[in-house]
Amino acid sequence: MQHHKIFNPLINWRNFRLKLFVQGIVVGIFAGTIVVIFRYILEKADIWLKLFYTYVRSGNPEFLAIWAVVLLLIAFLLGSLVRRYPLISGSGIPQVKGAVSGDLEMNWVTTLLGKFMGGILAIGAGLSLGREGPSIQLGAVAGQGVSRLFGSLKVEERILITSGASAGLAAAFNAPLAGAIFALEELHKNFSPPVLMSAMAASLTADFISKHFFGIQPIFNFHALPILPFKYYGHLIIMGLFIGLLGVLFNWCLLKIQDIYKSQNIIPPRLYAAVPLLISIAVGLYFPACLGGGNRLIDSISQGHFGLYILVILVCVKFLFTIVSYGSGVPGGIFLPMLVIGALSGGIFGNIAVNFTGVDPGYVNNFVVFAMAGYFTAVVKAPITGSILITEMTGSFGHLFPIIMVSMAAYIASDILHGKPIYDELLHRLLLKRDDSYHSSGVKKKILLEAVVCVGSALDQQQVRDIKWPANCLLVGIRRGEAQLIPHGDTNIMAGDYLSVLANEAQAGQTNRALSVLVEAPNKMTLN
Repeated sequence: MQHHKIFNPLINWRNFRLKLFVQGIVVGIFAGTIVVIFRYILEKADIWLKLFYTYVRSGNPEFLAIWAVVLLLIAFLLGSLVRRYPLISGSGIPQVKGAVSGDLEMNWVTTLLGKFMGGILAIGAGLSLGREGPSIQLGAVAGQGVSRLFGSLKVEERILITSGASAGLAAAFNAPLAGAIFALEELHKNFSPPVLMSAMAASLTADFISKHFFGIQPIFNFHALPILPFKYYGHLIIMGLFIGLLGVLFNWCLLKIQDIYKSQNIIPPRLYAAVPLLISIAVGLYFPACLGGGNRLIDSISQGHFGLYILVILVCVKFLFTIVSYGSGVPGGIFLPMLVIGALSGGIFGNIAVNFTGVDPGYVNNFVVFAMAGYFTAVVKAPITGSILITEMTGSFGHLFPIIMVSMAAYIASDILHGKPIYDELLHRLLLKRDDSYHSSGVKKKILLEAVVCVGSALDQQQVRDIKWPANCLLVGIRRGEAQLIPHGDTNIMAGDYLSVLANEAQAGQTNRALSVLVEAPNKMTLN
C-alpha cells in the first residue's frame, strides 16, 4: 500500500497535477490570510513607533527609560522563543529551503505560532528587518499544514511547502509572479510543471486576498518613471558592478556578525536581541526612517527628499543596523532591508552621475529602481526573481530590460568576487549546528524526488547504466514532455528530462544534493 501511494503520482500524472493545483488554491487562501494579518499588525506597529519617537523628540525624553525597559523585556521574550523553537530564527527562508530539500523537518503548528509572534515583536519594535522572510516561512508552514490535513505524500508536501512560500511572498509584496518565480528559482531549483501550477495557483490566490485588503497599488510609489535613454546604459553596467561589490560585502558582514555574537562571552544568547533593540533607540531618535523594514524610506527617496550627503549617511546606518539586527538571530528577514540599501545605493550613484557626468536629474529614480534589483541579485544570486520582483513592486513594466541588465552586471561582479547566495550559506550554517541524530537510520520510509536534466550536464545524452548514481536511491521514472518512460540500462537520458528518483526519506537531503550535482555538473565529473 505504501509503495502504491509513492508511485501513484507517476501512474496518474494528469490527476496528480490537477490535485496539486486545487491544493495550491487552498494553500493560497490559508497562507494569504495569515500573511495579511501579519502584515496589517506590522504596519500598525510601524505607525505607532513613528508617532512615539516623534512625541519623544518633541520634548518628552522621560519616556525613553520606560521604552528601554520594554525593549529589554522584548529581547528576553525573543530569546526565549528562539531557544525553544530554533527554526523560527532569522528570515526563515533557509529553513524553508532545508524543508524542501529534505534536510530539515518543521513542526508547522509551533513554527507558525512562534514565527508570527516573534516576527511581530522583533520587527514591530523597530529592528531593521523585513516582513517578507517571515511571510515566506509562514506561507511554507501553512502549505505544510494543508499537506498534513490532506494526508499527502512527502513528494506532495515538498511541493505544497514551495507553493506556500510563493504565496507568502506574493501576499507580503503584492507580487504574485515574483512569488512563483522565487519558489521555483530559489527554493525548488527546477521549473517542474506540477510545482509551477501549484505555486502559481497559491500565489495568485494569496495576492487576491492581499490586494482585496490593502488595495491594488504597487508597494513602492514611483509615479511616471521615464524610460531611460540608451545613451545612459553605460552607467547601468558601472552601477551593476558597483552594486555587486556592495552585495558581496553585505553577505560577508552578515555572516561575520553571527560569528561575533557567538564568540563573545559578555551577553548571553537569550539576550542577543537586546543589542540591536537598544541601538534602535538612537536610530529612532536621529534616523527614524531606518527603523523597521524601510518601505517608507524608499518612497521618500523616490520623492527626492534626500541629497547626496544624507543618502550616504542613511545607507551606512541602514547597512550596519540591518547587520546587527539580523545577526542577533531574532525572527525577521533581510529582503526589504536589502532593497532599501539597494535603493539608497542607487540614489547615491544617480546623484553622482548627475553631478559629475551630466545625467539628466529626471532619471535619478531610474537608478534607484534598477539598483534594488541589482542588489537583490548580488545578495541572493537569483536574477530572474530580482528582476520580476522589482518590476511588480514598482509597477514599472516598461523597464524590464535595464533592470535585467543591472541585475546581470551585479551577478557577474558577485561571481567574480566568489560571492555565494546568502540563503544557501545560512542554510549550510544551520545544518552544521544541528544534531544529525534526527536522521533515523532505522526508519526506511521512501520519498520520491524529482530533478530536471540540464543541457551539457553529466546525464545529458548518457545511458542509465553508464552513470554513477548516488547511493541508496533508484531511478524509477523519466518524464519527457507528456510521455512517461520506464528506465532501463540502455535508456538514453536527454536534456529536459524530468527524473523521478526513489530514496530513503532520512537521506533525502543528501540524495537531493547529489542529484543536483549530476543534473547540473559538466559531463566529465560524474561518469564512470
